[in-house]
Amino acid sequence: MDNVSFDDLAQKVTTYIHNPNDLERIHEAYLFAKEKHEGQFRKSGDPYITHPLHVALILAELHVGPDTIIAGLLHDIVEDTNVILDEISKKFGQDVANMVDGVTKLTMMKFTSLEEKQAENQQKMLLAMGRDIRVIVVKLADRLHNIRTIDAQKPEKRERICKETLEIYAPLAHRLGMFKIKAELEDRSLRYTDPVMFKKIEEDISATNSARLENIDHIIEEIKKYLALEKVETYEIKGRVKNIYSIYKKMINQHKEFEDIYDVLAIRIIVDTIDNCYRVLGLIHAKYTPVPKRFKDYIAVPKPNMYQSLHTTVISSDGLTFEVQIRTKEMDDVAELGIAAHWAYKENVTYSKEKEQFEIASKLKWYAELLKFNEEDKDDSDPKTFVDSIRKDILTTSVYVYTPTGDVIDLPKGATPLDLAYKIHTELGNTMIGALVNKRIVPLDYELQNGDIVSIRTNKNSQGPTASWLKIAKTTHARHKIKGFLNKQNKDILLESGKRELEEEFASQKIYSYNLTDDFVFKNFSRNNINTLNDLYVELGKGTISEKTVVAKYIGEVKKDKESIIQQSIAKFNKNQKHVSDTGVIVEGLTNPQIKLGVCCNPVPGDSIVGYVTKGSGIVVHHKDCKNIINLPKERLLKLAWDSNINRKYPVALKITASMNMQLLGDVMNTLSSMNINVSSLNVKNNTITIETIIKIKIIVSSLEDLSNVMVNLNKISAIHEIKREGL
Repeated sequence: MDNVSFDDLAQKVTTYIHNPNDLERIHEAYLFAKEKHEGQFRKSGDPYITHPLHVALILAELHVGPDTIIAGLLHDIVEDTNVILDEISKKFGQDVANMVDGVTKLTMMKFTSLEEKQAENQQKMLLAMGRDIRVIVVKLADRLHNIRTIDAQKPEKRERICKETLEIYAPLAHRLGMFKIKAELEDRSLRYTDPVMFKKIEEDISATNSARLENIDHIIEEIKKYLALEKVETYEIKGRVKNIYSIYKKMINQHKEFEDIYDVLAIRIIVDTIDNCYRVLGLIHAKYTPVPKRFKDYIAVPKPNMYQSLHTTVISSDGLTFEVQIRTKEMDDVAELGIAAHWAYKENVTYSKEKEQFEIASKLKWYAELLKFNEEDKDDSDPKTFVDSIRKDILTTSVYVYTPTGDVIDLPKGATPLDLAYKIHTELGNTMIGALVNKRIVPLDYELQNGDIVSIRTNKNSQGPTASWLKIAKTTHARHKIKGFLNKQNKDILLESGKRELEEEFASQKIYSYNLTDDFVFKNFSRNNINTLNDLYVELGKGTISEKTVVAKYIGEVKKDKESIIQQSIAKFNKNQKHVSDTGVIVEGLTNPQIKLGVCCNPVPGDSIVGYVTKGSGIVVHHKDCKNIINLPKERLLKLAWDSNINRKYPVALKITASMNMQLLGDVMNTLSSMNINVSSLNVKNNTITIETIIKIKIIVSSLEDLSNVMVNLNKISAIHEIKREGL
C-alpha cells in the first residue's frame, strides 16, 4: 500500500510557497479531490487519491505555482467523477479549469480504432500545450507516476503505455530539458518494451558497477588535486553512470556491444562563471588526452531545449575513457529541471499566462515552432498526420544547421535543404530552385550535416514543387505543404480547362455574350454538390459535367428572365429623375429607391461609389474598389454620386498593424478622443510569434476628408506600421 499523505505534499510545497491563501487553496483542492474520488481504487489496490497526490508531489519538486499544483490534484476529476469544469472554475478559477481540461483524457469519445484514438488524444494534448505549456508539465507528472506504478496493469496494456511514453512523453520531457524525468520515463518504459535488452544492460552495469564507481572516485580525486594546483577554487564535481536507455540507444543505433561503449561514465564539473567553464576545459585537455571529434560546445550554441554545457570525451593515463561535462550552476539547474528552472514559482512576482507563454516561446525555439504548426496545420491535417509531424519534425530533431545570417535551425536526421526551406517558410519552399551548403552548390536531396551553413536559392518565377519533391522531402511538414501546392495546381489546371471548353461550346452555338453567376450554378447544379462557378469549371475539366448541358440550361434561364424584375428596374434608371436617399446617395431615374450602404467596404462621402441592383433587396452602395464587386455582373452595376449637402455620419472599419506595445491601445484611443471621433467597435489581437498587434476598429466619420485626417494622426504613433480600410 502507498502511504503518501497530504502532509508529505504540504511539507514539500511550504519550502517555496508561503502565502496562506495559496496554501489554503491547495489544501481545499486536496479535500475536494479526496471527497470526489472516495470509493475509487487504482489497479494496485491503493485509494485513487494517492495518484493525484503523487502527481502534485512531482510538480512541487519542480517548484511550479499553486495553480499548477491544484491542477495536478484535480487532473483526473472530470474524467473519473461527476464534477464538471464549471464547478472547478467557480471553486479554483478559470486558469485551473483550463489546465484540468487540457490533461483530461478523451475516454468519452468514440473512435474507429485504437490507433486513431491515440492520435486524437496526442493531438489534443499537443494543441493544449500550444495554449498553455503547464498542461504538458502536469501531463508529464501524471505519466511519470503511472509509469512508476505500471506493474499493476495487464502485460499488453503495459507495453502499449510504455511504447507511447518512449515515442511521445520522453521526447517531450527531453525537449523541455527535464532530464531527470526524461531518464526515469525512458528506463522504466524500456523494462517492458524490450525486457531482454533492459535486463542485459542492467546486469552488465551491475557486474561492473563497483569497478566503475571506484574509477569515478579515482578520477574525481585526481581532478580535484589538479584543479587545486591550478588555483581553481569555486567548483563542484560529481560523477554518474549514464541511464540504461541512453546506453541502449547507442547499442542499437551504432550496432555495438556493451563493452564497446566507452563513455558510460560521465564526470560533471560545475563552476561559478562561463569564463571558468572554458578555463577548466583547457585544464582537462591538458591533463587527459581528448578523443577527436567528441568535443561539443553547447554554451556558445545551446540546444533547442535551452541546455548549455561543454562536453568532451577524454582518456586517462591508464586507458579509461570518460565524458566530462562542464557548466555553471544555473546551467546545471536547467539541465536537470529544464523549463521548470526558468519557470520556478516566485512569490510577489506577477506573471500573466500570456507573458509566461511569450517568455517560454522566446527561450524554446521548438515551442515557437509548435505554435506555428498549430496555426498552419491543425485545420487541414488528419490527427495522425498532425501527430506524426510533431513527433518526427519537432520532437526528434538531431541535426543543427546555420542560415547565412547565423540562425540555428534544427531538423531531423536525414533532412534535406528542401525540408529546411519549408521549415523556414512555405513560400520559400514553393519558390526554391537550389541550395548552397558551405558556399557550394548541392542537389536538393543532399543530406544536411551538423554545422552546415545553408543558403536557399529562390526564383519568384519558379513553377514550384513537382511530384518528385515528395520523394526528396523527409519531414511530414514539407511533404504536406508540397502535396497542398500540387493539389491546388491540379485544381487550377482543371479550372482553366473547363472554362476554355465551356467558352468553345458557347461559341459553337453562336453565343458570344453571356453571364454565368454563382446563383445560376447553385440553382441548376447544387444537387451535384456543385455550388459555385469555379466548382463548375473544375467539374467540366474533369469531364463529370457536359458543357452542352450547361449551355442548354443557360439558354433556358435567359428565355425565362427576358421580362425579369431586374431588367424592368434597370430600365427605370434611364429616366431623368433625381432623388437623394437618406444615405446621402443620389440615384438618377428612381423616385423612391431602397438603398443600403455596403457593410463590406463602408463607403463615406468623398469615395467613388457604384450601386449593385439586388434581387428584391434594392440597391447596395459599394466603394468602387470594394473586393466584393469584382465578380458581380456588370449589367447590374450603376454609377452613383453623393449629394453635396449631407447631414449625417458614417461608420468606417480600419485594420491597424503595429508592434506589440503596452501603450499602443491608449495612444490610439487618446488620438481618436482628441479629434472627437466616436468608436463603435474594437477588437485587439496579439501575435506572439510575429510580435505584432492587430487592432480592428470601427469609427464614425462624416466624410473622406474626416477619415484621412484620422489616418494621418494615427500614423504619427511610432508603434503603428500600417493602417488599412477593411474591404478594399
